[in-house]
Amino acid sequence: MKVLIIGLGSIAKKHIDVLMELYNDIVIYSLRSSEKSEKYLKVINIFSLKDVVNINFDFCIISSPTAHHLEDIKKVLHLDLPLFIEKPLFSSLDDKGLLKVINEKKINTYVACNLRFLDSLLYVKNNYLNDDYLKINEVNVYCGSYLPEWRPNRDYKKSYSANAVLGGGVHIDLIHEIDYVFWFFGKPKNTIRSCKSKSTLAINAIDYANFTLFYDNFTTSVILNYYRRDAKRCMEIVFDDYTVKVDLLKNCVYQNNKLIYKSEQKLIETYKPQLQYFLNNIRNNNSFNSVDEAFEVLKISLH
Repeated sequence: MKVLIIGLGSIAKKHIDVLMELYNDIVIYSLRSSEKSEKYLKVINIFSLKDVVNINFDFCIISSPTAHHLEDIKKVLHLDLPLFIEKPLFSSLDDKGLLKVINEKKINTYVACNLRFLDSLLYVKNNYLNDDYLKINEVNVYCGSYLPEWRPNRDYKKSYSANAVLGGGVHIDLIHEIDYVFWFFGKPKNTIRSCKSKSTLAINAIDYANFTLFYDNFTTSVILNYYRRDAKRCMEIVFDDYTVKVDLLKNCVYQNNKLIYKSEQKLIETYKPQLQYFLNNIRNNNSFNSVDEAFEVLKISLH
């Protein structure tokens, strides 16, 4: 198997680690911007697509900063490769025109949202959302953590997350929460959004976002922030007779505060099934969280 990667940051390295675990004979090429770029494991650095013109790649991973996704996808479209695109799809809704090109070329795409492979969320989706008789009254989603602790020994103000020009900001950096709400309940009828950047973090990217998503019979609230020191990541579904709560950090599920499911799966362990799912889909020419679906999620985050 031969894979092309655009962007070699921390997320790309996680995908590389999984691929090397899955395939002993895999060959990975990374398109780099400078010959001084560091090497990672056995990844082969290249500096122009002309260097690999005769290589038949199996797929391409786009894991560059979000603001570069548009140009990087354009770079590889002529290769007609399946695309594994790290979330979020774009940093702007102005890039919609590229979707038409991708669809016309019939390129199989997947936008990576690994929380779709978290055991606790899968448990709730499979055990609570298939019953048409259950009445949902409201859904509450919260994700807050402390950005300076995300990447130890690095100035958080210089990170992608803290810089709007790179496509950072909690409203799209933490698009996972919007994505799994969309995955669970579909497209909302309407959305109200409030975003701010006024915390003591003093960054130019949005550090607080509050979304209200309106469905036919219930409303969903999603709150995201970069400044909470005691990290919290959870979802509540308030049914008529009971409340189901998912603690994503502990990977467990409660019903009326009683523990009913717990998984030992770590968040990092979602990357392997995600890549396996992608590979199965491209073999069978199926679609899972394609660019079209991911763009609908992005519209919620950016409108």
